[in-house]
Amino acid sequence: MIRWPAMLGAIVLAQQADRQPPARRPEFALALEAAQAALAACAANGVKEAVSVVDSAGISRLMLAADGAANIEIEISQKKAATAVALKAATSEIAEGMEKDPAFRAKIEADKTLFPRPGGLPLTVGNEVIGAIGASGAARLNG
Repeated sequence: MIRWPAMLGAIVLAQQADRQPPARRPEFALALEAAQAALAACAANGVKEAVSVVDSAGISRLMLAADGAANIEIEISQKKAATAVALKAATSEIAEGMEKDPAFRAKIEADKTLFPRPGGLPLTVGNEVIGAIGASGAARLNG
């Protein structure tokens, strides 16, 4: 006689053993508060933007878009957040570094997963990057 509950339990345990621990990430309430604050700050300047929060592995955890924000801004906000977490630096600093160092510029441009434009910031606890926030739609405010 096959004992299905025991077999299912063994399968579940085997699957759980293969899973990686979840990536570090900001608590949902904090991520939501940060995204809402970014939207509000841009709305005060008449900008309709999108904001994304990713975890330390670059996986999207939250996305908000202002009414009227262009769809492309959603994708760009996710790319900026993923770039900030991957390089553990503000994307504005990465863009500045690219202007000053041709070798660095070539390295960053060679990686098509990166989007080194201002608008991405790593989120940290102490010295550990736990995620990042990216915002897009405010190009006119960046000069």
